[in-house]
Amino acid sequence: MTLSSPVHPRGPLRIPPRPLPHEKCAVRSLPLPLALTARISPVAVLACAGWALTSGPAAPPAEAGHQAAQKTSTQSAPSGSSSGSSGSSDSPGGASAKAYSAAPSPCTSVPAAIVKSLVPGAKTTGKEIPSTDTTLRRTCSWNALQGYDYRWLDVSFEISSSEQEAQQEYQQRVSQKSGGGTVPGLGDGAYSVVNLTTEDKQQTREGVVLVRVSNAVVVVTYNGSDFETKKAPGADEINKGAIQAARAAVGALGGGRSQAG
Repeated sequence: MTLSSPVHPRGPLRIPPRPLPHEKCAVRSLPLPLALTARISPVAVLACAGWALTSGPAAPPAEAGHQAAQKTSTQSAPSGSSSGSSGSSDSPGGASAKAYSAAPSPCTSVPAAIVKSLVPGAKTTGKEIPSTDTTLRRTCSWNALQGYDYRWLDVSFEISSSEQEAQQEYQQRVSQKSGGGTVPGLGDGAYSVVNLTTEDKQQTREGVVLVRVSNAVVVVTYNGSDFETKKAPGADEINKGAIQAARAAVGALGGGRSQAG
């Protein structure tokens, strides 16, 4: 997706080229924080970094005020599964049942109305990221720069060979996060966290929601920045947006419990 320079009252925003010696693929970068430069590069370049797109290889410390912002929609501690889950069933041999055999189409998992709300200016069709096995793993991305306001949304589906394997994967991912909380009534277990990063005086706020439904794991990443004010959207806005997209994605699995209980 090609992004044109936004028009500013003081004149056009000039974007001089700058080399990225650490990049494996040669791309023309924007004078933005490196974490965001990778995100608004062509999707073909993003794919060379792997199917799972995040703002950086290491998660920063959790935002101090996030837990307070989450009180209306999340609980206070992570959990491997929700207490009211009814999606788990075991086979006679002790192995967990397998509900899903293939990942759904990620670019149709979020309704167009939600995409327009969360990522103003983005094409609602999204862009699917190449995967080595589309049966087991599929990801779609939507991103747009409207004026100086930037938003990015990723929705990923991972299908494991068993429910037990998916639960282990989910718990491992949750254990790598901190400062968030569980999302009640979503799948067999859901966890949400928001982080704030600052690079070159530019703030970026990113929300991640992890959901397990039987043998499927859904990962939603939603972030935003304002390149004029150098500020990031509020924690509540990013958290609610990520959860909204996650509920839609869980529903796209077919039979997934996407409504709060």
